Amino acid sequence: MASFSIALSGLTAASSDLDVTANNVANANTVGYKLSRAEFADVYASGAVNLNTSVIGEGVRIANTAQQFTQGNITTTSSNLDLAISGDGFFTLKGPSGFVYSRNGQFAEDKTGNIISATGQALQVYPPLVNGGFNTGTLTELNLQTAQSAPLATSAGNVILNLPANSTPPTATPFDPTNSQTYNQSTSTTVYDSLGNAYPATFYFTQTATPNQWNVDMTVNGTTVGAAQTLTFSNTGAVTAPVGGGLSFNGFAPPGGAQPMNLACNFGTTTQYGAQFGVTSITQNGYATGQLSTVSIDPSGIVSAVYTNGRSTQLGQLALANFANPQGLKQLGDTNWAETFTSGNVVQGAAATAGFGSIQSGALESSNVDLTTELVNMITAQRAFQANAQVITTSNQLSQTVINMAH
Repeated sequence: MASFSIALSGLTAASSDLDVTANNVANANTVGYKLSRAEFADVYASGAVNLNTSVIGEGVRIANTAQQFTQGNITTTSSNLDLAISGDGFFTLKGPSGFVYSRNGQFAEDKTGNIISATGQALQVYPPLVNGGFNTGTLTELNLQTAQSAPLATSAGNVILNLPANSTPPTATPFDPTNSQTYNQSTSTTVYDSLGNAYPATFYFTQTATPNQWNVDMTVNGTTVGAAQTLTFSNTGAVTAPVGGGLSFNGFAPPGGAQPMNLACNFGTTTQYGAQFGVTSITQNGYATGQLSTVSIDPSGIVSAVYTNGRSTQLGQLALANFANPQGLKQLGDTNWAETFTSGNVVQGAAATAGFGSIQSGALESSNVDLTTELVNMITAQRAFQANAQVITTSNQLSQTVINMAH
């Protein structure tokens, strides 16, 4: 009887539906997982001649197991390297077999400094250009071990302070940085040589016999640098000479093979008021060697390294991928997908641009499985299975009746 084979196809379909539901339920807590849906089609004999409307079908089959790329919930984490895509797109990963694509943003650093997925594929970024921006025509691994901040020697500074207008020239001469009786005021800062070594730098201010005129001496690491420079103030307390307030202290030779240091210091906003000496700020443009402190990733996927010397460097921009038909992607397991003819060619781009979602650092995209819906689907599949099993039982009873009548 045809009812046996028809009911058997129904049992097979219901069992496959239950398999799909079971897989969804099993991956309800898998980061970046996208649920699947069993899609059915009825079956008719291809050679049947349909002369009337009483043609009986031959059952059901699984037409497709379609992936559902809806957005999963985003949950926060404590790691900056945990990433979630809010919107369309996939992370681009490179493994031994080539490029794969994933929504699983659980990333970590391996022993070589590369940022890799939980299953070992290297996260791909657009490398930075020398003059700013990123080379969107090239993909490279995101690496943190090479992200060291080189030092910069101090070459310029800006000094803002007030010298007391009622000062008198010191009685002891000549200037001696070790004798406080030979100068009126002093203040210190830190400067750096070309190897990143730090040295104390001190400015000494000495009132001359000429009213409104001060000598400025400088020592670095206890060594006097260059000759004394002169600052002249107007009768309203503003610097008049040199014009702009620029003083140069040249010729400090750091120990250890670093380059000689020439320091251009701007005193243009220094004043001569009242009876109090006060330092507003002393800034300089040098810094020491920096070790990687942390990594920050903004919504557009730009990865920046923050160093212990306060500097920040852009390491790359996440290369996201998208497809004309994401449902056509081939599932590889490990929440990875591969490009296929059905999915269309990969389209690369940056986050937060047309066709791509934004990046959230310190967050992960949960599975888009709704357990309540899956439990309802499970009950539906179970009832379909039971109903088809009942059809087989009933057909068997009919067959047995016919056999009994023959006897």
